[in-house]
Amino acid sequence: MDLSFTPEQEAFRREVREFLKTEVPPHIKAKAEVDGHFEMDEVMDWHKVLYRKGWVAPHWPKELGGPGWDAAQRFLFGEELEKSGTPLLSPFGLSMVGPLIIQFGNDAQKQRFLPKILSGEEKWCQGYSEPDAGSDLASLRTTAVDDGNGNFVVNGQKTWTTYAQYADWIFCLVRTDSSAKKQAGISFLLIDMKTPGVRAVPMLTTGHTPAFCDTWFENAVVPKENVVGPVNGGWGMAKALLGHERTMIGAVGQSTRALLRVKRIASHTILNGKPLLEDGSFRTKIARLEIKLEALRVQNYRALAGAQLGHAPGPESSILKIRGSEIQQQCLELAMEVMGQNSLAWFNETDIVPAGEQWVASSFNYLRATTIYGGSNEIQRNVIAKMILGLPG
Repeated sequence: MDLSFTPEQEAFRREVREFLKTEVPPHIKAKAEVDGHFEMDEVMDWHKVLYRKGWVAPHWPKELGGPGWDAAQRFLFGEELEKSGTPLLSPFGLSMVGPLIIQFGNDAQKQRFLPKILSGEEKWCQGYSEPDAGSDLASLRTTAVDDGNGNFVVNGQKTWTTYAQYADWIFCLVRTDSSAKKQAGISFLLIDMKTPGVRAVPMLTTGHTPAFCDTWFENAVVPKENVVGPVNGGWGMAKALLGHERTMIGAVGQSTRALLRVKRIASHTILNGKPLLEDGSFRTKIARLEIKLEALRVQNYRALAGAQLGHAPGPESSILKIRGSEIQQQCLELAMEVMGQNSLAWFNETDIVPAGEQWVASSFNYLRATTIYGGSNEIQRNVIAKMILGLPG
């Protein structure tokens, strides 16, 4: 298996880097340089820049607005974006429900939803997890009952609905047949957030960001035409979306940038009269993380080489999710250790710590969830045990 990039692929990488060098808006570049937190309007500003370039939806077919890239180009593009520190685009429309509508939606759904996802005119959120149905997603209780007039009446609660307060639409897993086996009675339903009876309430994270919401549905009437795929056939689509989310959580580029940030902070932190970066024991910690990250990078390349040959993703998405999420957390843990008392400053004024450290603590808190969302790492180990070792579920 050839894990090296061709001259053409390296030329494409240089093209992406030049674009990022010249086309990132100044207000976004200023935050990217200090690894700052981007507000939703800044994320959408960057979305529109990529949309105008034709690069906003790397995985979409060219005839539907994608750039027509192969797997290697998509990988290189994503890696360079992560390394640049530019805003991560919301994945819920572009990377989750959009591709699902492309694959399973009817023509009317494609015409209605895809152009506005692509342009950023409509924002999306995900309605999967519930208070008693997170990793055990098939235990969800939100119901959609046929009212006999061409609609479903939706009742229930979703939680951890990321940025639902900004979303125009939510894609939900709902129970449409309570008598069927748990997975068999679930449908994939698109719901307008302006529907009477739909209410999203933000919650503040320990990192001081309003990232998540509780979302309630109280007799919300939703047209049956908003079901994607067959009624009671939503479980297979849900698994497909989660597989893609787990691959994204590998985030090699993000961890690479985080580790560089640790080195920058350590180079300005003095211990016994010299920079901490010159301390032998600290350099050992850096080296251990770099070895783990390089191993993850190679695993990404192996998955990429398989994709280039047309191989469908398998248990490697779970492997990447486990190792990638752990390394992300370990990079931020090391940054917090280096910062010492500054690591407690995320609730204070922004000028109380150096600019390059201001968002470390907030990121550390937020990323505690990476080993949980997208399917907890414990669940991923069960998936690996079944798919690779053939152990019973």
